[in-house]
Amino acid sequence: MRFAICQEMFVGWNWERQCELIADIGYTGIELAPFTLADRITDVTADRLKTMRRQAADRGLEITGLHWLLAKTEGLHLTTADAAVRRATADYLIALGDACAELGGESMVFGSPDQRNLQPGVTREQAYANAAEVFRTALPALADRGVCICMEPLTSKETNFVNTCAEAMELIERVGAPNFRLHQDVKAMLGAERDPIPELIRRYASDVGHFHVNDTNLLGPGMGETDFEPIFRALCETSYCGWVSVEVFDYTPGAERIARESFAYMQEVLSRVSS
Repeated sequence: MRFAICQEMFVGWNWERQCELIADIGYTGIELAPFTLADRITDVTADRLKTMRRQAADRGLEITGLHWLLAKTEGLHLTTADAAVRRATADYLIALGDACAELGGESMVFGSPDQRNLQPGVTREQAYANAAEVFRTALPALADRGVCICMEPLTSKETNFVNTCAEAMELIERVGAPNFRLHQDVKAMLGAERDPIPELIRRYASDVGHFHVNDTNLLGPGMGETDFEPIFRALCETSYCGWVSVEVFDYTPGAERIARESFAYMQEVLSRVSS
């Protein structure tokens, strides 16, 4: 497995400074939130994307891909009954996929709770059908660029659409595209699933394309009460070789402290479970 960190917590830091610290700590990947660049990814030039990729590579970092795909956008929604909005959403996912490929990334995590919540009058079945249509429209173009979308289950406190790994798999199987995979997030699994996380890791090992680590206190691994040893043991036992990416939501301790403590803890746990 490879360690990355989501960069939106580096508020006020320019891209090069982010890359320098993240690489210095020991991470080999950086995961990008599009809203940190512009309101819409289409406002970011190809030259800027290429420069960012080069600046990351110069410091030994890969850009793993994108997350928070629809955050802070307007007029986009996954499950809406409005066909024109669904088409615009698919088109925007294609634009995100182009940017992801230009950055050298391979995965896009679909979280964006506000842009997938069921709107009034939309049933669960209609929501699944509408979401499947959006993804079926976008995914072939993403496949041409070598990019996959990973569907992220989130807790019911965040959204009323796709809360568990099983519900995400229901949508993934309905879409039936090889570049549509499952995303697992520790905080979300702790808040939404009945089964222990190691069991979920083993059950869906062949379907997972990306993995986020965090805790219920919204900080990084090792900064809360969750024991990550059984989680990392399950990842090792299932031969997970993708990115394990730190995503936090409470920036209070400061980006550098969060990044350093999270990495040190993950390295410590990994050394114990893999010895």
